Amino acid sequence: MKTNRLILLLFILFPAYVLAGNRFQELYTNIHQFISQQKAEVGVAIIADGKDTVTIENNRRYPLMSVFKLHQALAVGDYCKRHQLSFDTLLTVDSTDLQPNTYSPLRDRYPHGGKFSLKQLMEYTLHLSDNNACDILFKFTGGPAVTDRYIRSLGINDFSIQYTEDDMHQDLNLGYENWSTPLATAEVIEALLTRTLFDKPHQEFIKEALVTCQTGTSRIVHPLQDKQVTVGHKTGTGDRNASGQLIAINDAGFVQFPNGHRYTLVVFVKDSQESMEDTEAIIAQISEMVYQAFSNP
Repeated sequence: MKTNRLILLLFILFPAYVLAGNRFQELYTNIHQFISQQKAEVGVAIIADGKDTVTIENNRRYPLMSVFKLHQALAVGDYCKRHQLSFDTLLTVDSTDLQPNTYSPLRDRYPHGGKFSLKQLMEYTLHLSDNNACDILFKFTGGPAVTDRYIRSLGINDFSIQYTEDDMHQDLNLGYENWSTPLATAEVIEALLTRTLFDKPHQEFIKEALVTCQTGTSRIVHPLQDKQVTVGHKTGTGDRNASGQLIAINDAGFVQFPNGHRYTLVVFVKDSQESMEDTEAIIAQISEMVYQAFSNP
């Protein structure tokens, strides 16, 4: 009889943990079955409310592509903290800083360059994934190695950032050298959301820039557009490699519910043999599955 009472007491005290375990196991199984049917390598990391974690195919190195602009933004924030600079600090951008054969709304609008604040340049990198703005910020802070070193200082290690956007443009294979596991990138997002990294206004600016991101609307955001949630994310998009595969199509972000609960979701798709549309649909489907798992009581 005492044993039965103890079991009942445990169930009364900890039902949420039992239900959470079942929910995570079902979510893991469903996503694993889904990605096993895709003509691509797919890795997923989910962190619920900053603690409960699910990873699928996390033991691979996935090309970050432009997702590393989030890592860079945090390194810029740290650089400004250490040098007592504001995000309103102006940089002079010369026309020679604006490479012609790369994705760059900044160059398209200002082909002769000009003076731009750090905040403006980060808006271009985080909102629009501008490659020239990214490399201008790398030049300002000291290069990719500074970003790599700062993220490691946060206790995150399963990643590598070695090359600029221009480096990867010159040699597509270098895109594979800027890599991360899904979980390591989820931990970067968690650091932004939960830790005091630098000045609060600067940190809030980066969070808001993710919420107002304008790229990759067919990925994590797609199934959530009519839902009562706040979504912040950063995308990454690669070219096709010599074998005709999409090097990487990525999305990494967070989803916040009105009741305060949230989850971080990272989906990396590597060497996809699918079309761009179908590869993005893989991410959207996983996003839908995760949302349904967490939105149902």
